Amino acid sequence: MNMATQNLLVELFVEELPPKALKKLGEAFAGQLAQQLQTLGLASAESVVTPYASPRRLGAHVTHVADKAADKAVQQKLMPVSVGLDASGAATPALVKKLQGLGADISDLAKTVASLRRAIDGKAEALFYDSQVSGVTLATGLQQALDVALAQLPIPKVMSYQLHTDCDMPGWSSVNFVRPAHGLVALHGSNVVPVKALGLTAGHLTHGHRFEAAVDPVVLTHADSYAATLAKDGAVIASFAERRAEIVRQLAAAAAQIGGGCQSIEDEALLDEVTALVERPHVLICEFETQFLDVPQECLILTMKANQKYFPLLDATGRLTHQFLVVSNINPADASAVIGGNERVVRPRLADAKFFFDQDRKRSLESRVAGLDKVVYHNKLGTQGERMARVCLIAYTLGMQLEGTALAERAELAARLAKTDLLTDMVGEFPELQGIMGGYYARHDGLGDDIADAIEDHYKPRFAGDSLPRNAVGVVVALADKLETLVGMFGIGNLPTGDKDPFALRRHALGVIRMLIEKDLPLDLSAMVAAATPAFGDKIVDATAALTDFVFDRLAGSLREQGFSALEVDAVQALRPQRLGDIPRRLTAVRAFAALPEAPALAAANKRISNILKKADAVAASVRPELLVEPAEAALFAAMGGVLPAAQGQLDAMDYTAALQTLAALRAPVDAFFEGVMVNAEAPELRANRLGLLKTLHTAMNQVADLARLAA
Repeated sequence: MNMATQNLLVELFVEELPPKALKKLGEAFAGQLAQQLQTLGLASAESVVTPYASPRRLGAHVTHVADKAADKAVQQKLMPVSVGLDASGAATPALVKKLQGLGADISDLAKTVASLRRAIDGKAEALFYDSQVSGVTLATGLQQALDVALAQLPIPKVMSYQLHTDCDMPGWSSVNFVRPAHGLVALHGSNVVPVKALGLTAGHLTHGHRFEAAVDPVVLTHADSYAATLAKDGAVIASFAERRAEIVRQLAAAAAQIGGGCQSIEDEALLDEVTALVERPHVLICEFETQFLDVPQECLILTMKANQKYFPLLDATGRLTHQFLVVSNINPADASAVIGGNERVVRPRLADAKFFFDQDRKRSLESRVAGLDKVVYHNKLGTQGERMARVCLIAYTLGMQLEGTALAERAELAARLAKTDLLTDMVGEFPELQGIMGGYYARHDGLGDDIADAIEDHYKPRFAGDSLPRNAVGVVVALADKLETLVGMFGIGNLPTGDKDPFALRRHALGVIRMLIEKDLPLDLSAMVAAATPAFGDKIVDATAALTDFVFDRLAGSLREQGFSALEVDAVQALRPQRLGDIPRRLTAVRAFAALPEAPALAAANKRISNILKKADAVAASVRPELLVEPAEAALFAAMGGVLPAAQGQLDAMDYTAALQTLAALRAPVDAFFEGVMVNAEAPELRANRLGLLKTLHTAMNQVADLARLAA
């Protein structure tokens, strides 16, 4: 690459960009621009890219950008010598045509032909044309890079707007972009690069803060002074990352100023959104009347964050305070008007929440149960009332299996009330609070903490890493709720396809898996699914097999993400262990077994035994000792007599690691058996007895996992 490099700055000045997309837009614009410049040879792998993104600009600073890419030596294969040259060594018409197509100088054809390089290509000698291709200039290359970067922006929704054009017939042309663009800057060092985009021609002028810029327009004199000039003359922190860090700093400082261990609520998405709404942040402390703190804090926090983009303040114990923080885009000498305005705006929101809460508590959850019959759940599966009747049945069955009548009855009650908060005013306004409000209203109704917690927790785990339900009632209702969805949707053929999973069946399956494993519940997966199916009557077909496969697929993916190898997972899942809580112990045992020196030979022997048994007709796992005529088979049978009972005891105690290590002692007699015994003996009795011996061994050795799957 040309060694004379300077740093490059490109900025697109636009109307306010969509805040939830700004971070991604800024990173994509800068990243794609730099990548294209590198592809063209104008930038190198050492070039440092700095993205800029504010509400009204997308920018990129790229270091070490050349004004022209280096020339490239190009080697072009033309054709075999026998095709390109005639008997006298002169160019054939085919060669002349090829050279013309490549732009070669054929004014002195003999000289050009003489300069062609000959080399062996495969079996024949071929002609090659070596030439120098001139490197692209920055003006041309940046134009290409800019066009690609803009075309590939991850724009959530494109706007179409009209642009006035200067031409012989003045008129309007339509431009499609995320927001109307009004300015383009392209500086290579201090020189403007004459590129165009979205009907704009690049210059060195931009605009700062709408209200607080010291000058307008802001004059940019050099690519490297962009951020500093915008900060000084434009009152704008151009870097998204720096602006975000400044907001975090100011939020912490404001919380510290209040004291008492206060801290602003942590919410990365809200922080990104607010960073995308301001160009120069200024954090202000506001407050509301303490009477609103009687409302559940989840309601107040949600309305402040979602509707107003405010940062609620929590005290040292995590309780909401009556103060909150606002990130303002202006910094007046007297901020009282801004503070007062924000306090006035939030008050009606909090008053609405208080009204909803007070109104909802006038009716018990029990009184709302009948209303679920009027809410459609799915056209093939009926109403929410019908759905909850099914969940009640499933919850009762699971409760009986786990702990008996007491748990079954409490789980059935919690299941019947679990969805009633969908009919409350608060959840109607804030759907995100479903479950949470049910918990508050259940306590108000005097139903006890176990029911209230179960109603709140029955949606858990809602996402990867989410906590599980706190108590046994909550676990049973959460399992029943997810099972009802899975069995119902599979039963009507409503399966996930590709990326589409509108009923979150993958998430529900992972939720079931996590509860069964992490709570180590003594429940069999297929039995659970089979028990849930009758609750649907004739609304569905039995899809137990397909659903069980689906759950095991999700489980395999989850276990691989946790660091278990595909071989380990495959070996354990080949047995389809129905108690999922056992699976981590089985995987740990398989990993320990695989590390033993005996493991490779035993895995290979298991694979060999599997193949032998597959080829034989039905084999009974029985042995007649008097037919063990070879010393090696008698020795193996004797060794099995000593090892298998001990291993079975360890298996029964679910000490899978010890069981596999005990079985490892059979390696030597197994090896000796295959060296000294012909399994397929001519005598039918001997053959059947040897197959029975192998069947007994195979059954005993593969109760933890299919060890043959570990064979290389």
